[in-house]
Amino acid sequence: MGDGCVIQASPSSNKKNKKNKNRGRTKKKMTHDQVLAFKFVSEWVFLDHPSASSSSSPSAASCVVDDFGVQKPVGRGGEKLIFELHSHSKFSDGFFSPSKVIERAHINGVKVLALTDHDTMAGIPEAVETARKYGIKIIPGVEISSIFSPRGDSELEEPVHILAYYSSIGPSRFEELDKFLSNIRDGRFLRAKNIVLKLNKLKLPLKWEHVCRIAGKGVAPGRLHVARAMVEAGCVENLRQAFAQYLFDGGPAYSKGSEPLAEEAVKMICHTGGVAVLAHPWALKHPVPIVRRLKEAGLHGMEVHKSDGKLAAYSDLADAYGLLKIGGSDYHGRGGHNESELGSVNLPVLVLHDFLKVARPIWCNAIREIIECYAEEPSDSNLATITRFGTTRILKGGSPLSCGQDLIDHCLPLWLSSQEMQNAEFEAIKLKLSNVSVSQGGIQVLLETK
Repeated sequence: MGDGCVIQASPSSNKKNKKNKNRGRTKKKMTHDQVLAFKFVSEWVFLDHPSASSSSSPSAASCVVDDFGVQKPVGRGGEKLIFELHSHSKFSDGFFSPSKVIERAHINGVKVLALTDHDTMAGIPEAVETARKYGIKIIPGVEISSIFSPRGDSELEEPVHILAYYSSIGPSRFEELDKFLSNIRDGRFLRAKNIVLKLNKLKLPLKWEHVCRIAGKGVAPGRLHVARAMVEAGCVENLRQAFAQYLFDGGPAYSKGSEPLAEEAVKMICHTGGVAVLAHPWALKHPVPIVRRLKEAGLHGMEVHKSDGKLAAYSDLADAYGLLKIGGSDYHGRGGHNESELGSVNLPVLVLHDFLKVARPIWCNAIREIIECYAEEPSDSNLATITRFGTTRILKGGSPLSCGQDLIDHCLPLWLSSQEMQNAEFEAIKLKLSNVSVSQGGIQVLLETK
């Protein structure tokens, strides 16, 4: 064949190749390392449902893996430990409420879900509340909008999104992160207004009120909200056309917000007890210098796995800089052939192990810092930090807590393993809290009775 010759497979040969490919993915028993990884991951997944860990969780003995190390349960009623690490709700640019996202995740067999709305964590409490009903573990998360700006070359600037993953009780120094995110959201409002103005100058009759109505009350509008308004107003036929013709980076209606530098976003995540992961690096024009700079700032990982498999080039890039390799569906609920479904990214058990091996010590330190802050200053605001994402509930018929130590004794086993709790610092904190009443300023926290 000549160098310029291209062979195009017919639809029938594609089907045949796919069938052969699936046939080649053999099932085999887990290796010793995979068994240990599986036990480590499942222990964490079922921390807050100890009875489930023995009854409904799949055992390593009942599971096999395919050629890529992805868990494949066998036998009747076998279940997988499916992680969904990238999803959005109506609190940013998703189509569904957090509750609906969780319900759909449950239908798809997801056991762990990170809600990662753009520049807000406002949907986490609702997600946690709904997840309780289905035995799904929530990783409080956020996808932070930022800008990569090469030193001395503004022409090469490009948007970069950083995923942040936090412990069950969220970020330490929550107020700092909240202010950081609030500044970005304020910039999103101005950016969306500028986009609408640019579209109007291009003779497209789009109204700002229409965009705000689609975004919802209090939600900072993004490009997807503008695109949806464009479709409804008849300016374009579909979302793809809106982006391809007007809203793409550098497009005729594109506008910058007031996003922080990508390095600042990574440092803020690390400063507030989170795990920082580069989102969809395949969308970047200059991934190598971005990854290099962000690694220096403290980046922990990058997305490499998609619903259609692992991207080798980005896997190699992650290896070159010693980064975790994870992935998620980036689910928005818009539907169509181009969107991956919740739980559709098959993460190998060793990938999940590596993620938690890095994340759990970070989260453990964040939890200790939050509780220590309350022990030093047992104020309503510090108590609210512990209960922000609904870890404890005020319910009629619950058992009132007599002191801060009761609260911690109840909550720590939901957040940490017994090994993580065997720590002199936690014991010292509990001793301090033994004389602290949790009824501060008329607020009484009650534990749910089962």
